[in-house]
Amino acid sequence: MRLEKCWFCSSSIYPGHGIQFVRNDAKIFRFCRSKCHKNFKMKRNPRKVKWTKAYRRLHGKDMTQDSTFEFERKRNRPERYDRNLTENTLKAIKKIDKIRVDREDRHIAKRMKGKKAKEQREAAKELEQSIHMVKAPAALNKEPSLTLPIKVSQKQSEETRMEE
Repeated sequence: MRLEKCWFCSSSIYPGHGIQFVRNDAKIFRFCRSKCHKNFKMKRNPRKVKWTKAYRRLHGKDMTQDSTFEFERKRNRPERYDRNLTENTLKAIKKIDKIRVDREDRHIAKRMKGKKAKEQREAAKELEQSIHMVKAPAALNKEPSLTLPIKVSQKQSEETRMEE
């Protein structure tokens, strides 16, 4: 069973699926679904369309350089059947797949490293700006322990608003 790659989005195409387009110069383009075929006909660049593999690799969202990708390349050279070789190859495929998954997980963790701290800062800022929505302003005036530490410039501007 031969799995082809979609020319536009780089996803795998199983036998009996997808669309094949042959250009006048006899170049064959394979597409996994009509979405990819239509985008190709509209002359869109896969590197500029956000959902494609090319875009994700170009913008650092997926791994680009890894030795495990070498095993995915297509080889058309026939090999003589050898039971031991086949057994070793299948074992190696499992190990390589595990290594690739681990590396992808590390890549994603590295990308998301600073996101948690950033989200906490944004949440604290939003809470500072809209504390009056969480607690009534009268309750905040009675009990100052409910307020967040406010910077001097914000405090002065609030006092001027209350005087008006």
